[in-house]
Amino acid sequence: MATQAEPTLTGADAMAVIDPKSYADWDGLLDRFDALRRETPVVRVVNDELHDPFWLVTGYDDVMRISKDNKLFLNNPRGVVFGAKSGEDMVKEITGGSPHLVRSLVTLDAPTHPKYRRLTQDWFMPKNINQMEEEIRALAKTTVDRLLDADQKGGQYEADFVPVISAPYPLHVVMQILGVPEEDEQRMLFLTQQMFGGQDEDLNKTGMADMTPEQITQLVVGAVADFEAYFAKLTEEKRANPTDDVASVIANAKVDGEYLNDRDMAGYYIILAAAGHDTTSASTAGAMQALAQDPEQFARLKADRDLLPGIVEEAIRWTTPVQHFMRTAAEDTEVGGQKITKDDWLMISYVAANHDENVFPDPRKFDASRSPNRHLAFGAGAHQCLGLHMARMEMKILFNELLDRIETLELAGEPKRANSTFVGGLKTLPIKYTLSK
Repeated sequence: MATQAEPTLTGADAMAVIDPKSYADWDGLLDRFDALRRETPVVRVVNDELHDPFWLVTGYDDVMRISKDNKLFLNNPRGVVFGAKSGEDMVKEITGGSPHLVRSLVTLDAPTHPKYRRLTQDWFMPKNINQMEEEIRALAKTTVDRLLDADQKGGQYEADFVPVISAPYPLHVVMQILGVPEEDEQRMLFLTQQMFGGQDEDLNKTGMADMTPEQITQLVVGAVADFEAYFAKLTEEKRANPTDDVASVIANAKVDGEYLNDRDMAGYYIILAAAGHDTTSASTAGAMQALAQDPEQFARLKADRDLLPGIVEEAIRWTTPVQHFMRTAAEDTEVGGQKITKDDWLMISYVAANHDENVFPDPRKFDASRSPNRHLAFGAGAHQCLGLHMARMEMKILFNELLDRIETLELAGEPKRANSTFVGGLKTLPIKYTLSK
């Protein structure tokens, strides 16, 4: 293929790609990605002096290729989440050269990555997690009970689905599989907000919205230290008295004959705690939004639960909670007809890929019957999400409980998405509903 001249985004167009508020304006963001995919599916993004340039990749096939080729496109040399240069420089200073404040599965490359992934891979397989179904069902029932406490108007209940249901439910589940007692859940939630929720002033409770990148990095450093201290104590307990939770697996695991060091141990816990919470919360809220906007689809689902897997899978695609990851080219190559130079930084946009009309007809439509639905919301290849089976099971269990309890469903106001370039989804979803008799 002939190599094209290097297309470049600058100015307001470039800033829109990294502006958290762009991701809250969902239709506008998708319009932008659609135009880029048609005209320049691989484009150089050059911002101001605060940010390094990078290649934005918006086509499904290119995103899939990069996701699967972990030899050519690396996780480790640069940050895996886009951020300002000053933040990365500060992290390197703190860690002694690593761009990753948290060393976890998403920051590792082969040969280290497969060794660490194997430690818990079997635990997250369906054969094992299916044994937790009754425990998760009990958590779902307790969570859905909260709908009974909502305000009533004219025979209908009203509630904001996100803080009442979709945010607390996956937090309860992931804390249970980590062996974290219920009284510590709010502490874990606060720490994850410090680490990942700083871009939205409504979600973050630490004042990050008014901080400089340097101040944010300092705050996140403190959150990581708090996480490490908490899980160091938990590790001691799980080594002395192991149970059947994943925390015991991590605490007692060995790589090359040695226990994980404190940083690697904390990184493992942190990525499971954070990734298992916000992402499932976003997909759950997305599914509920789609059902509230389509009463006929909700009625069909109540009558035929065999439709539920399609609802769950389409919600994950439609929402795409993990919106991007960054990769670094290990050598000179070509992507989408563009020359990529060794050490170039690339942003693979899962949002854009999951709305590629060449793969997903009418991609903005929520289509529970979509088949095939080979979305990239869980990534692909060696770094595919470790907890994808858990996420699907959690959502199916919750929606079975919701469908048993709710008779009618509609929106009670305008849903709003979070301002976030990395993990995104609804921050409010006002609903009206009646309960089944």
